[in-house]
Amino acid sequence: MLHHPASPPPHVISYGGSMTRLAWATGAGFADSDADLPLLTEAAARAGLTSEVVVWDDPAVEWDAYDLVVVRSCWDYVPRREEFLTWAASVPRLANPADVIAWNTDKTYLRELETAGIAIVTTAWSVTGPDDLPPAREWVVKPTISAGSADTARWTDPARALEHGRQLLAAGRPTMTQPYVDAVDSEGETGILLFGGRYSHAFRKGALLTTDDDPRELPELKEDILAREPSAEQVAFAERTVAAAGSLLGTDLLYARVDVVTDADGSLRLMELELTEPSFFLQHTDVGADRAIAAILPRLP
Repeated sequence: MLHHPASPPPHVISYGGSMTRLAWATGAGFADSDADLPLLTEAAARAGLTSEVVVWDDPAVEWDAYDLVVVRSCWDYVPRREEFLTWAASVPRLANPADVIAWNTDKTYLRELETAGIAIVTTAWSVTGPDDLPPAREWVVKPTISAGSADTARWTDPARALEHGRQLLAAGRPTMTQPYVDAVDSEGETGILLFGGRYSHAFRKGALLTTDDDPRELPELKEDILAREPSAEQVAFAERTVAAAGSLLGTDLLYARVDVVTDADGSLRLMELELTEPSFFLQHTDVGADRAIAAILPRLP
């Protein structure tokens, strides 16, 4: 198990030597709860790099002073997405880039991946009536712009699923409705991390949603996570997914997290492709932090 240093104080925290090379962008108040940050910082130092934890909407930060800004725990972006995208576009050297973030922070990107041949969990978009619900015993309803399962719920009653979706739509928030994948309750989701397009490590995420419970209001930060050795099929699926996204976006990706589930017929399906601010869960691997830095090094001047 890797050692965790004490959580840094807020605002800007410098580690290592005198010359800043990297910035880890976070949201105000989230540095302490982002377990990846100290491990990334330690790995950067081992590679001879200096890095800082910086709040993305701090007006005092000079972003062009950094060789690379890496988006991390900017988990407060959802209600301020346009402001966040404007900030991303203003950063000269950002990973993942601003156009990737704009595409990935609206889950309608799943439609493009499906068209590109990636199997996704069956999804109905902005459902308003019972005829539009996908066949299922349970449904998950969520806004297309959300993070950490906020405003997401699992329903057995189609009327409640429809009402949840209508409330979101009335608030100007497009929705997605999916059949609940039963395997999430038994085997969980498999999250597969790729850095620089190469497989790094994986983890198991247990079920988060309770049946017929009110939608959670805030992003879920406490998750049931264990290390997992993925199958060759899962890794290949993740690699195909990231390659498809890279082709659609016309860029290579510094990091990607591919969340995969097993459907009732045994096939793999994409739950989400997280290219913006996903947790890497580096505390569950001895190699992930160093592999992340190894992917960063070729991007530095």
